[in-house]
Amino acid sequence: MNSARAPQHLVIATRESALALWQAHYIQARLQTLYPEAQVDILGMTTTGDQILNSPLARIGGKGLFVKELEQALAEGRADLAVHSMKDVPMNLPEGFELAAIGEREDPRDAFVSNTYADLQALPVGSIVGTSSLRRQSQLMARFPHLKIESLRGNLQTRLRKLDEGQYAAIILAAAGLKRLGLAQRIASLIEPDHSVPAVGQGALGIEICTGRDDLKTWLAPLNHADTATCVIAERAMSRALAGSCQVPLGAFARIEHGVLSMVGFVASVDGRRMVRAAVHGAPQEAEALGRALARQLVAQGADKILAELEHDA
Repeated sequence: MNSARAPQHLVIATRESALALWQAHYIQARLQTLYPEAQVDILGMTTTGDQILNSPLARIGGKGLFVKELEQALAEGRADLAVHSMKDVPMNLPEGFELAAIGEREDPRDAFVSNTYADLQALPVGSIVGTSSLRRQSQLMARFPHLKIESLRGNLQTRLRKLDEGQYAAIILAAAGLKRLGLAQRIASLIEPDHSVPAVGQGALGIEICTGRDDLKTWLAPLNHADTATCVIAERAMSRALAGSCQVPLGAFARIEHGVLSMVGFVASVDGRRMVRAAVHGAPQEAEALGRALARQLVAQGADKILAELEHDA
C-alpha cells in the first residue's frame, strides 16, 4: 500500500468517550499498518450530545448531536476523517459530507447487563430497567409490560456505574461497545435480534469525510467491509424511507448468508402496544431497494399511522 501517492499526514476527529476513542485508535492503527510512513493523529472533541445528559436523546435533537462538531472540524480542515458508530449517524448526511467506508461489524445484538439477574425473564415485577433508546424501550414494554423502563444517559462507564450503584435492576447496552472495551464479562445474556431488533447500523463503524476528497476515498477504501457496508446500506435505506430518527422506535437488522441478504425491521409506539414487523430477502446488490421495500411493507401494515401519531405527540 505504500506508494508515492500514500498519505503523509491524516487527522481523525472523534468524540472523547472511551468507546469513541477505542474506535478512533482502531482506525488509526489500521491506517498506520496500511501506510507506515504516514503520521496519523487523533483530534478528540466533546459533542453537544455528550454535554447534555439530563434529557432523553429523542427530546434534545437526536443522533446529529453526536456528529455535528466532528463535521465542523472536517469542514474547517482541522481533521481529514471522522470515525462514528454507525448507529449514531443521521440517515441523511448534511450537504458536503459522505461516508467513505464502513468497517466490519462487531456483535450487533443488544446486551442484558445486571449484577443480580441472568436475563430479562428473571426480572421481578416492577424492576427498573435503564435504556436511552426508544427502540429498546418499545420492544421491552411489548414483551415485558410488568417492567419499569427509565431513561439512562451517559457514556458506557457512567451507565455501568449507575447500575452498580443500584439505580437499576438491569440496563440494556449494545454488545459491540462492551466487547470492544474488553467488558464482555459484564454481559449477563445477549438478546437475539428476533426479540430485540438492533438499531440501524448497530455494531458497525463509519468513516465520514468531506465530499470531493477523492484522495481520502482511495486511501480509506481498504477499510471498507463489503458485506457490512451492504447490510448497513439496506438498513439505512429502510430507516430513511420511514424518516427514522431518535424520536422513532424503529429498528432494522440485515445479514448476508449464502449469497442472500435477509433483513427484518419494525416500527412501534413508544409503549410497545402497537408494533409492526416485516422481513425481506434478496440479492445483496439490491440492498438499497430491499430497504425501501421493507419500509413499504411496514407502511402497508400501519407504520405510517404509528409514525404520524409519534410526530403529533413530539
